[in-house]
Amino acid sequence: MAGKYLTFKLAEEEYGLEILKVQEIIRMQVVTRVPKTPQYVRGVINLRGKVIPVVNLRSKFKMEHLEDTEKTCIIVVQIKNSDTTIVMGIIIDEVKEVLDIDAKNIEETPTFDSSINTEFIMGMGKVGGDVKILLDIDKVLSAGEISKIADSIKE
Repeated sequence: MAGKYLTFKLAEEEYGLEILKVQEIIRMQVVTRVPKTPQYVRGVINLRGKVIPVVNLRSKFKMEHLEDTEKTCIIVVQIKNSDTTIVMGIIIDEVKEVLDIDAKNIEETPTFDSSINTEFIMGMGKVGGDVKILLDIDKVLSAGEISKIADSIKE
């Protein structure tokens, strides 16, 4: 799990994504809402001629809604689903930095109540006195959720 992570802020916490999963970071832009999509799907954007779905990570994580600010942006990620790769945008509060985190500074996800799904958390990165929650972006959305989103934007 050691490697480079793009860190970003969501509410009061900082998260990290494997840099190899990040395609690019773009400013917030007009998102076209798509009917019948799950509540955490903000809609779709036109990324240089390709329509990609955009997920509001705050909403997906059941966090309080916040209006977009000038720091709000979209991280375009590549998500592996079965044997295909899907390009998707995730809306986050603020991009922080790229960190190189050694394996010795990454701890396993703490065990919580068995009813709490932490499968999408790869581990906890210790950086200075802070903890970064390292996300497994492939598991933030289930295979069923990804299929549902892909189907709804095709309609």
